[in-house]
This record gives sequence, C-alpha cells and structure tokens, in this order.
Amino acid sequence: MIRKFSIAITLAILCLSATACGNGGAVNSEAALASGTKNIANPTENIFTSGQPSREEFAALAELGVKHVVNLRPQPEQDWDEAAYVSSLGMQYHSIPVADANDITPANAEKLKQTLQSMGSEPALVHCASGNRVGALIALQHGLESGDVDAAIAEGKRWGLTRLEPVVRNALTK
Repeated sequence: MIRKFSIAITLAILCLSATACGNGGAVNSEAALASGTKNIANPTENIFTSGQPSREEFAALAELGVKHVVNLRPQPEQDWDEAAYVSSLGMQYHSIPVADANDITPANAEKLKQTLQSMGSEPALVHCASGNRVGALIALQHGLESGDVDAAIAEGKRWGLTRLEPVVRNALTK
C-alpha cells in the first residue's frame, strides 16, 4: 500500500510539474510528434522520448519549445558534439550514460527520475539510440516503486521499452 502511494505521489508530482506553468511551457505535441524524430513518443505532458534525433530534428524541437535534452547514450556511441549543439539551440543538456543492459540499474533509474523532476514544467526530450533504454529505466523505476512488474513493463513500453524488457523483468523479480 505504501509503495502504491509512493508511485501515486511520484506520478502526481511529474504531472503537476508538467502543467504548473500553464501554457507558457507547453509544447505543441502534434507538431513534435510529426517532427520525424525516430520513435518519438509523448508519454506524459511536456515529456517526449525518442531515438537519436538529427541536428535538424533537435532544431525543430527547440523551435517548438523543448527546453531540455536528456541523452542516455554514452560518449563512445556519439560521433558529434551533441551537448554543444543542443546548448547552441538554447536547450539545457543532461547526460546519463547507459551503455547496455548492465547499466539498467536502480541508480540510473533514480538519476533519470531526479533529472526529470528537476525540470519542473519545462518541456523535455529524453533519448537514446532507439528509445529502448529510456523505457527500460522508466519501467525499472516504476516497478521498484510499485512492486507490479506487469504495470511497470506496460509503463516502460509507453516510454519506448522494447528489447530490454527481459532485463527489466529480471531486475524486478530478483
């Protein structure tokens, strides 16, 4: 019961933080979803998830009002300076390197949760190469807080979880 309450509070904080500033921080979700960004989704108000955006897609998202970019890809996966480019567009850049299944950990899930909460109502994009690592960390955090593996997997899929589902299930059933 306490875990369910904790999850309800966490989700309420995320939902309230996404709406606290009213229309001033809102992003046109339809336009963002039509940006062409690989696997883009809008699992909760003002938060988008995706695979790796191109420079043009970052520029389009910045124009639409996205204020933060959270990159889960480690430096060796990148062949350009995403941090500098994102910053040049006026967005804040955050990095939580998640190289592979071994980095789908409670610590990284908590880092992502704290990073998202720190943004308040400002629109954000969270990405990796495909969106899978994003969904895996969200699913892991949800499962750790709720104790409900199936609900955690469902939530993770809304955020991009695909091939890492067995990793998340294993972590939640240990």
